[in-house]
Amino acid sequence: MLNCSTDLFFLTPSGDYKVQHIDYDKKTMTIYDPAMSTCSILQPHHDFIMTDIQSVTISPTPDTVFALLNCSIDSPVLNHYKNLCFSFSGHSCDELYGACNAFRVFHLLTNSSPPCCFTGYDTVKFMSMNILDCTHYTTVINTDSLMGIVPSDWVYGIKLSYSVPETGCERCSQSGGTCGYDTETEGMMCLCSSSSNYTRECAGGSLTAGDHRSSHSPWTFFNVAILLVLSSLPVI
Repeated sequence: MLNCSTDLFFLTPSGDYKVQHIDYDKKTMTIYDPAMSTCSILQPHHDFIMTDIQSVTISPTPDTVFALLNCSIDSPVLNHYKNLCFSFSGHSCDELYGACNAFRVFHLLTNSSPPCCFTGYDTVKFMSMNILDCTHYTTVINTDSLMGIVPSDWVYGIKLSYSVPETGCERCSQSGGTCGYDTETEGMMCLCSSSSNYTRECAGGSLTAGDHRSSHSPWTFFNVAILLVLSSLPVI
């Protein structure tokens, strides 16, 4: 899925996309498609394709908008599936065609603004550009903050959202421990001191598992001794 032989690239069935930015706090990764049309360059159309696993585990964020350009009047997104198109931050197709040098050619060829569609990733996931009957597409990110911003100043790319499995490391750190690895159980270990290691968090926290060293405190032996004495007394 990722390759870092030179720069970091996100690998999909439709191509390799350079990773431009990773936000570890928000768990997002921004990639750029060099073969995609933008406001400044028009390129031959192609599809953006992800595997089924990628679509689930690292899908485009809701504020990533796919703009389908120069669509036929017979396009499914202009007819039966027109509900898949929406507007964002007050922008329109006419604005996109008029403000971008790369897209102005569509207006010149027809002497009008051909249909376009602002949509989400699911649309291009299930319908190819040939099925959509649109000649080009571009993608814009951070669309929630583009009110009043002209298309030439938009940020073009694809922002992906990912998740990281919870290993308990943060919980261990908050209890004063250091995350480690148990070679015997092949699981996470919380290193608390030179004499005690726990499987979840240090003794200062609320332990959910026992001491990894299985050591017993004096109170444990005292309680066992009391139970043995009581069990030996005759029943009255």
